Amino acid sequence: MMEPNYKDRSVEVERTEVHKKSDSSVVASTFIKYAAYIIIIFGILFFLVKYVFPMF
Repeated sequence: MMEPNYKDRSVEVERTEVHKKSDSSVVASTFIKYAAYIIIIFGILFFLVKYVFPMF
């Protein structure tokens, strides 16, 4: 019967480290892309509120 704190010393554990590489140019281009999406969406909303809704 094994005790709860029993550790098998014959097993070797292989540890691998995963390093995430962050390319700043990819991050910057993604930020610019989504910022452009937001500006376009706000431009469309502004156009609707300023010119289309007053017609009704």
